[in-house]
Amino acid sequence: MDFKLKIWRQKSAAVKGRFETYKVSGITGGTSFLEMLDVLNEELIAKGEEPVAFDHDCREGICGTCSLYINGRPHGPDDRVCTCQLFMRRFKDGDTIIIEPFRARPFPVLRDLVVDRSSFDKIIQAGGFISASTGNAPDANAIPIPKRNADKAFDAAACIGCGACVAACKNASAMLFVSAKVSHFALLPQGKVEARERVQKMVAKMDELGFGNCTNTYACEAECPKGISVENIARMNREFLSAKLVTDK
Repeated sequence: MDFKLKIWRQKSAAVKGRFETYKVSGITGGTSFLEMLDVLNEELIAKGEEPVAFDHDCREGICGTCSLYINGRPHGPDDRVCTCQLFMRRFKDGDTIIIEPFRARPFPVLRDLVVDRSSFDKIIQAGGFISASTGNAPDANAIPIPKRNADKAFDAAACIGCGACVAACKNASAMLFVSAKVSHFALLPQGKVEARERVQKMVAKMDELGFGNCTNTYACEAECPKGISVENIARMNREFLSAKLVTDK
């Protein structure tokens, strides 16, 4: 298959970017999207041109770094996949594919398709730690946890911090990401000790970094590669309100 690629090129955060058009040929349907970009870069290097910079690591849908905006959707046209899990059979021969970096003020473009998502790290750091005894691991049933809570905590912990929720949101809200991290601990006994401080600090850091507010369009859930539920946002709001009521007394 042959494709026309319109790719955002930007040498650094200090200069203006622009779209440039490239063509790739002989791409098979079983080629992943990132492998297709590898093919393009090999051709550019062979011509003595600058390859396209893009983030990747595991290429197994785990690390969350392969964050690209493809034809108007974070991670492309497939549901519940990262860019590295998107295959070229999802496109038609001769298609024009528009490839951009995630667009959000807290995710500044560093170069080409690479954005700085360290704001997520800062939010997690603001959440701090949990109080847990050191030493040998406790017996599996030493701390009884209802299965329903355990399942929901595991579901929230599946968030890989790729930023698709922010890219999909018209307000560039990070509520789904933050709520997943808050819910992960809020549902487990180990997270109860610092729960009030954690949710207030993480929400405050999110606001400080310039993320927008949630207006319940559910675009974040629809584009999340791990299917993180907006139910977590409701839980975080309850945790935050409860913490504020206690703190303000």
